[in-house]
Amino acid sequence: MERIRSTELAQHVGEQVRLRGWLHHSRVLSHVSFLILRDGWGTSQIVPADPVVLSDLAAESVIEVDGRAVAEPRAPGGVEVREASIRVLSPAQAGLPLELFRPSIDAALPRILDHAALALRHPRRRAAFRLMEASVAAYRAVLREHDFTEVFTPKIVATATESGANTFQLDYFGRPAYLAQSPQLYKQTLVGVFERVFEVGPVFRAEPHDTPRHLNEYVSLDAEMGFVTDHRDVMAMLEVTIRAMARAATAHPSAATARARLPIQLPERFPVLHFAEALELLASDFGDGVRTEPDLAPAHERWLGEWALRVHGSDFLFILGYPMQKRPFYTHPDPDRPEYSRGFDLLFRGLETVTGGQRLHRSEDYEAVMRERHVDPTPFASYLEAFRYGMPPHGGFAIGLERWVQQLVGASNLRETTLFPRDLSRLVP
Repeated sequence: MERIRSTELAQHVGEQVRLRGWLHHSRVLSHVSFLILRDGWGTSQIVPADPVVLSDLAAESVIEVDGRAVAEPRAPGGVEVREASIRVLSPAQAGLPLELFRPSIDAALPRILDHAALALRHPRRRAAFRLMEASVAAYRAVLREHDFTEVFTPKIVATATESGANTFQLDYFGRPAYLAQSPQLYKQTLVGVFERVFEVGPVFRAEPHDTPRHLNEYVSLDAEMGFVTDHRDVMAMLEVTIRAMARAATAHPSAATARARLPIQLPERFPVLHFAEALELLASDFGDGVRTEPDLAPAHERWLGEWALRVHGSDFLFILGYPMQKRPFYTHPDPDRPEYSRGFDLLFRGLETVTGGQRLHRSEDYEAVMRERHVDPTPFASYLEAFRYGMPPHGGFAIGLERWVQQLVGASNLRETTLFPRDLSRLVP
């Protein structure tokens, strides 16, 4: 017999079947004994021909099961395997550090992360990463539909992407180099080659944060597009992309297991607030002092997310026109209000999940802004070369993948939606 998956069991009622997977849980009762087998797709209920075999099996042992598929409404998927013979392919040690058979792992997050090799097997945790994979697939598909080219840029770079200090420095054959903070400079350069580009890749931020919303390595979904009229073209493309990702997550079979927060509230158009307008709204609850803030604090984002849901029936809110002082040097200013930028964030359920905007595209503008900000242009020579040879008006965005999934499943900490988190104190596993 060929092995079938747990999700295929219902198609084989009345037949002899073979399953392979892990011993998820077993129960020995006075009238019946059974085990739950877990494979990479789901679980199946197994009634062994000889219940004695269960006494020697440790949870998480890898087993092969041969038996007859029988309809049973109380079993997962409405089918169980009876009269089953069980062969151990790889025994597990007794005394697991975590119990995986309960609806949630009953342990503190540090312990869960310490034992990631085991904890990630839990159906709910595993399901969240299935949604992550589905979201990335949808992101790639929708951008390809709109004629974007996928690119793969270096993660070892000669200079800080945004001329900041929060970079991981390394020794590159006797020369200083850095882990890339983002693919920003490369994706802008490649607009001059392909016009529309996107990337899925890691980014590195040496920021000494220890918060539930920050990591030092995360996955960024970056896109950049040329020949835009202004930032609103970028926002429109982002909205199309987010809708596709939301549809994919909603329709995915793992959404229920991951306890995804569905439905996602998607109005006909995402509401948009200018940064200055956002501060005026926030002043009602946070006081007049908030009107002078140059950025939004996490509490401000949460308040605005609740406002967007209450007033506009939307889980998403664009905040447009952040002050230029808080945006990187390549950001295009608002011609009518130069103190504000053509940069934006997209809040998803009150959390900044996407950052984007229109970029400068003329060589003389880069020369001017670098003088104004006292940025040495020498390390950026190869980047600036692209603008000397003609670059169209362009802009782009970057989606934080782990934050996206965090909000999908309602996780309280970004580390819950990261396979192997890297933060201020964690370098293993």
